[in-house]
Amino acid sequence: MIRSLLVANRAEIARRILRTCRELGIATVAVHSDADADAPHVHEADTAVRLPGNTPADTYLRGDLLVKAALATGADAIHPGYGFLSEHADFARAVQDAGLVWVGPPPEAMAAMASKTRAKRVLGEAGVPLLISLDPAHATADDLPLLIKAAAGGGGRGMRVVRDLDTLPAELASARAESASAFGDGEVFLEPYLEGARHVEVQVLADTHGTVWTLGTRDCSLQRRHQKVIEEAPAPGLSDALRRTLADAASSAARAIGYTGAGTVEFLVSGERAYFLEMNTRLQVEHPVTEGIYGLDLVALQLRIAEGEPLDAEAPAARGHAIEARLYAEDPAHDWQPQTGVMHRFDVAGAQGDVSGCGSAASGAGPWTAYSRRHWPEARGGPEIGATHTRQRPESHPSDPGPSRSAGGSPPGLRIDSGLVDGDEIGVHYDPMLAKVIAWAPTRAEALRRLAHGLERARIHGPVTNRELLVRALRHPEFEAGRMDTGFLERHLPLLTAPADGTAPLAALAAALADAARRPRTVTGRLGGWRNVPSQSQLKTYRAEPSGTEHEVRYRLTRDGLTAEDHPNVRLLAAGPNEVILEVDGIRRKFGVSTYGDRIYVDSPHGSYTFTALPRFPDPTTRTEPGSLLAPMPGTVARVADVAVGDQVKAGQPLLWLEAMKMEHRITAPTAGTLTALHATPGHQVEVGALLAVVATEDERA
Repeated sequence: MIRSLLVANRAEIARRILRTCRELGIATVAVHSDADADAPHVHEADTAVRLPGNTPADTYLRGDLLVKAALATGADAIHPGYGFLSEHADFARAVQDAGLVWVGPPPEAMAAMASKTRAKRVLGEAGVPLLISLDPAHATADDLPLLIKAAAGGGGRGMRVVRDLDTLPAELASARAESASAFGDGEVFLEPYLEGARHVEVQVLADTHGTVWTLGTRDCSLQRRHQKVIEEAPAPGLSDALRRTLADAASSAARAIGYTGAGTVEFLVSGERAYFLEMNTRLQVEHPVTEGIYGLDLVALQLRIAEGEPLDAEAPAARGHAIEARLYAEDPAHDWQPQTGVMHRFDVAGAQGDVSGCGSAASGAGPWTAYSRRHWPEARGGPEIGATHTRQRPESHPSDPGPSRSAGGSPPGLRIDSGLVDGDEIGVHYDPMLAKVIAWAPTRAEALRRLAHGLERARIHGPVTNRELLVRALRHPEFEAGRMDTGFLERHLPLLTAPADGTAPLAALAAALADAARRPRTVTGRLGGWRNVPSQSQLKTYRAEPSGTEHEVRYRLTRDGLTAEDHPNVRLLAAGPNEVILEVDGIRRKFGVSTYGDRIYVDSPHGSYTFTALPRFPDPTTRTEPGSLLAPMPGTVARVADVAVGDQVKAGQPLLWLEAMKMEHRITAPTAGTLTALHATPGHQVEVGALLAVVATEDERA
C-alpha cells in the first residue's frame, strides 16, 4: 500500500495528483525549481524538496535528483504526471531499482511506444491500422501533402507539413534539429498528411490481472502547431461501427505490449477509416473530460492499479458530454507568441473543485460516484455559489472589486484545473498553459454553451491569453455542428483573432470614469467636479491590448450629468473605482474595472477588455534602426540559420529560432536586403525587445 507519494512534476498536474492523494489519505512530497519556490503545488504538499536551478534540464528532468528526493523524504512511490519524465522508460526503471513504486506502465511497455517508428512496427503486427511511412528519397508530387514527424517525444515538436517537394530537404533538416534539441533524438519519419482528418483518441486503463478498459473516445482535433487546444468526450459524429473499431484497436494495442495503468491510444480518423498515430504511456492533459462523463477519478485508479488492485470486470457506463478548453498565455493573432508577466487575478466564477476536484477513490462504481457527486454540481442538485479555485493575495489587487459578480457569474457544471493563484508570475521556463476549464452537461450543445459562457465571464487580469479565440471557436457554426478537423484553427484564424472592438469604446469610457472616481474628493465634488460655466472636456487615451487600437475618451460631468463625445446616447447611472453603470439607449450595462499600474481590465457580460493608459504628454521615444529584428518575447536562441553578416537575404527567410515556453518561434527577415548585423548566438538568453539582427534594404544602406 502506498503511504507517501512524490509527485515528479509541477503546476496544474502536480496539484491534480496532490488533491487525490489528500482524499485517499496518502502523504505527499512536492519538488520544485527555484522559479517555482512559491508555487501553489509546493505549499499544498506535506513536504517539498528544492531542485536547484530554473530550467527543466536542471530540475524536473533530473531523474537522479527526483529519486534521491523520494528516498530522502521517505516516499514509497513516484507519480510522474505528464510531460517531463513521464514517458521515459529509464526513469521508470531507476524508480523501481530504488525500491520505489512506479505509478505508471511497465518500463518495457513505455520503451515499446517511446519511438513512433518502433511503435508502428509493434502495433502493425498486432493488427492495429496504420498509415504507411514514406521514404523521403522517393517521395513524389503525388504523395503531397506530407507530414514530417519526430520519432521521439510529442507536443508537436519536430512536426512539419510539406506541400511543396522543393521545401522537403529544408523542412527535414529543421525538424531533425528541433527534435534533437527537444528530445535528444533527431530521428524523424514521413507519412501522408490527411487533409480534413480528425484527431480522435481512446482512453485505456489496464490492471495487472488482465483486465483492459477502453473508456470511450475523445476528439482533440482543434489544435495549434499540432498541439491540442479544445478536447471533448465523447467524440461527436462517429458511427457505432467506427467507435467499435477504435475501441478494439486501442485494446489490442494495450494487450500487445502488456500495458498496465492509464494510457491513451491516438488515431487519425478520415471518414470511416482510423489510423494509429501514437500511444501516450501516461495520463493525458485532457483526462478530465473522460472523468466527467464516466464519473471516475483516473489518478485514484492509477494509484490503485500500482498497488495491485483489480479493476471491475466491466467499465462503468458513460453519461452526458464534457468539453475542455486549454487557456494559454499566448497571443494567437501574432503567431501564437507566448506571453509573460504577473497574473493579478484569475477567477472563473462558479467553477467547482478548488484545483482539479477529484472526488473519492471509488473505482468503477458508476458515472456519478467519485468525482462527479462531489464536484460536478449537476450531479448533486445545483451550483455551489461563490466557489473559487484560488487562494487570495489581497495585496495584488490594489483596485480590484473583489468577489462581487458585477461582471456576471458563471453557470453550473464547470470545473477548473489550474496551477495558478492570484499574483503568480508567468515566466519563460515552462509551458504557457495556465489552466484547463471543463464543462459537463447532459448534451453536447449544453456543455458548449456552459464552457463558452464561463470563459467569457472569467476575470483574467494578466498577460494576453487565447481566451477570446476559445470562446469564438466554441461558438463557431462548424464546431457547434461537430464538423471540425485538425486544420480548423488555421483555416478560421483570421475570424477567431479579429479585434473584439464592438463595445471597446464603451469599456474605455468606463475605464476613464472609474479612474476619475478613484481620485480624491475636492470641494467641487467627484469625477473631475463641475462648473456653472462651460469647460473643456476631460481627455483620457487608452490602447487596447493586444490589438493596439487607441481609444480617446472625451467627457464632461456637469449638473446635467455625463456628456461624452462620441457617446451622445449614454447616460451615467453610477461610477465607482471598481464599477461603472451606464445606460445606453435605455439599456443598463455594468462594467467591472480593475487597475494595476497603467494596465486596466474592464469586464462585462458583453466582453472583457484590457487597456494600457497612455500618458497625455508622452516622452520622446527612442527610434529603432530601420530593418531591426527585435525579440518578440523573452527566450533562448535555440539555433541560428546558416547566414553571416553581409549576406543577401529574402523577405521571410528564417534567420534564427527562439525557444520560449517549450515552443520554437521562427524569426524571419522582414524584407529583402543585406544582413548588416547579427547579435544572436545559440544558447543566448534574450529579453523582450532585444536587438537580434538588422536587415537593411539598398535604399537604407545608401
